[in-house]
Amino acid sequence: MAAKTTDNKTVATGASVEEFLAAVEHPVRREDGRRLLELMSGITGQPAQMWGPTIVGFGRYHYRYESGREGDAAAVGFSPRKASLSLYGLTYGPEAAELLGRLGKHRTGAGCLYINKLEDVDQAVLAELVRSGYRHVTTVLHHG
Repeated sequence: MAAKTTDNKTVATGASVEEFLAAVEHPVRREDGRRLLELMSGITGQPAQMWGPTIVGFGRYHYRYESGREGDAAAVGFSPRKASLSLYGLTYGPEAAELLGRLGKHRTGAGCLYINKLEDVDQAVLAELVRSGYRHVTTVLHHG
């Protein structure tokens, strides 16, 4: 069983979230990262933690696939990447489709939500996506 959990390259690390965000080159992405840090930590009540070298995550859940692969992942999180902000865990809840329809300029793919900058989206809708996604990931996803 232990061998299967080590297959996951995105694991929680002890790296500093503040140092990671301070090193983001693009000034808008850096500021949006700081705003997402505040938003997600406030909604989840969880401290931010680095997952791998580039994902800021909040909370965790254990997953186990039919293939036998299992591990832990951040319940919700984000990464201020060069091309866009990548947000994780927000597209799984039952309310996600309706909320995404009201969010504003975004795209989705492979379980991720991508936005260019926070000013492109409705902040109240984004907050509800975080709330809904976190609740769904920590209480429903991979729980039976």
